[in-house]
Amino acid sequence: MADGPDARARLTAAAGRSFAERGFSATTTRDIAARAGMSPAAVYVHHSSKEELLFLISRDGHDAALRVVTAAAASSEDPGQQLWATVREFALWHAVHHSVARVVQYEGCALSREHRALIASRRRAIEQVLRDVIEFGVQRGDFHCDDVPGTTMAILSLVVDVARWYRDGGPRTPDQIADLYAELALRMVGHQPRTTR
Repeated sequence: MADGPDARARLTAAAGRSFAERGFSATTTRDIAARAGMSPAAVYVHHSSKEELLFLISRDGHDAALRVVTAAAASSEDPGQQLWATVREFALWHAVHHSVARVVQYEGCALSREHRALIASRRRAIEQVLRDVIEFGVQRGDFHCDDVPGTTMAILSLVVDVARWYRDGGPRTPDQIADLYAELALRMVGHQPRTTR
């Protein structure tokens, strides 16, 4: 029923699955409503537009990812452990939630200018968490990295791309991917723990 208390959530979830499978442009509001088990008019009863649904998915996805990296960065006072945990959890999130992450990361060009600006601020917040971790490691002498902004972007690009290619049942599990990416990040910053110096 379109009037149920969870109608908005059902439509958002249906939109996320549809956008992930077909892309934003190829998905119609009729597709979304049908997937949610509602009438074709249901989308406009609960949402102002298809673009609003994309914004809600993108906002919620970025907020979830920001919570993940913020908690991971705060999980240790050791720069190496901070970076390992932050990259691992961010990569794990992109693998486990690959369908919604694909929408979050690759459909942003369809957002309105106002919504793009709001999402951009969340992306900058995620970037800042990782950059702060790397800068801390450089200051401590645990990381040997001449270009912190560039290395931050390179690591983020690697992790975000997991959502593009990952599929359930592939040769690597989400945990294996997360572990690999965390180790790669440590290599990229020239990690040299204090205990070995």
